[in-house]
Amino acid sequence: MDFELNKTQKDIQKAVRDFVKGEFDKELAYELEKKHEFPRKIWKKACDLGLIGVHYPEEYSGQSLGSLEDILVVEELCRGDSTIGSAIALSSFASEIIMHYGTDEQKKKYLPAVAEGEMLSAGAFTEPDHGSDITYMNTTAVKDGDEWVVNGGKTFITNGGLAGFYNVLCQTDPDAKPGYRGQSLILVEADREGLSTSDVGDKMGIRMMATAEVTFKDVRVPLKNLIGEEGKGFYHVLHFFDESRIQIAAQALGTAQGAYDRALAYVKQREQFGKKIAQFQVTQHKLADMATKIELARLITYKAAWNFDQGRIDPKLTSMAKMYAARTAVEVADEAIQLLGGYGYMTEYEVERFYRDAKITEIYEGTKEIQKNTIASALIGKLK
Repeated sequence: MDFELNKTQKDIQKAVRDFVKGEFDKELAYELEKKHEFPRKIWKKACDLGLIGVHYPEEYSGQSLGSLEDILVVEELCRGDSTIGSAIALSSFASEIIMHYGTDEQKKKYLPAVAEGEMLSAGAFTEPDHGSDITYMNTTAVKDGDEWVVNGGKTFITNGGLAGFYNVLCQTDPDAKPGYRGQSLILVEADREGLSTSDVGDKMGIRMMATAEVTFKDVRVPLKNLIGEEGKGFYHVLHFFDESRIQIAAQALGTAQGAYDRALAYVKQREQFGKKIAQFQVTQHKLADMATKIELARLITYKAAWNFDQGRIDPKLTSMAKMYAARTAVEVADEAIQLLGGYGYMTEYEVERFYRDAKITEIYEGTKEIQKNTIASALIGKLK
């Protein structure tokens, strides 16, 4: 068992760290967050450097690497800045569905466009009436000649309003029992007539990331916009979640590490009662606890990514990684604020923003309660 990253992986880490050092700016982050504005220029540069879609095949502008290399990028971006980093890291959200299940035509059209910074992608799964429960969809897609007609609404859609296309989970067979066996994924281009978006409003964190309600009113798309198999959309999304939850774990991991980095730097230079704060045992114990949690989160997140790259689908492990890394991000960012005291509460010192950005990792891609359900189900099995 080898816990050492290989040369390619180390080179990726260094490339992202150099990019972050050269492009991320505290004042810019402050301005963009105030405006709730997507960091478009930095995103474009990240795409130009090949940091988006490293796990895509080379023929689709990727590097033919795996989930582990992908999450190394996510971790370092969010370590550099939790808000800019998460917006860039999730600019390709749900594009993996096309990579795994799309037709050759879909892959050629959309994957290079996402990797090269021509468009953002989005997955439209969550509905106002169902939340984390995707076993039944109110959004429907009905065949009419050589087209699908899509009607319904989705909410809390990452990149909504900015994305070039949406991978929409729809009910295509209303008579299926259980209902999720009648779901399909339909690719809907953002410029289709009848598709509209509206911003969900002010958010606690991730304010550079667009989050929207998406409405479909008699939206017509060709039958060839079906992604994967008809009636298998639910299963395709579950497979995607096993990959995307590792990405969110990496987002949480990077956020935790970034908050820790800032707290450590502060206590090593701040003096109270005639000596550095870092010299007090209570501070040292806090740092020890924070570092331990981060290391454990990193181990399980990397293991989940490595496992996925071996072709093994293990929802229990991916849920454990997301749940633990997200909890770590919240706890470490909270402790970072405490170590900075009153300064930690101030925008200038960044850790309050890391704290606000950390919380979402316990919510999207399945709440921590959903993760516990998945873990427990795997442990207990089916009961008669």
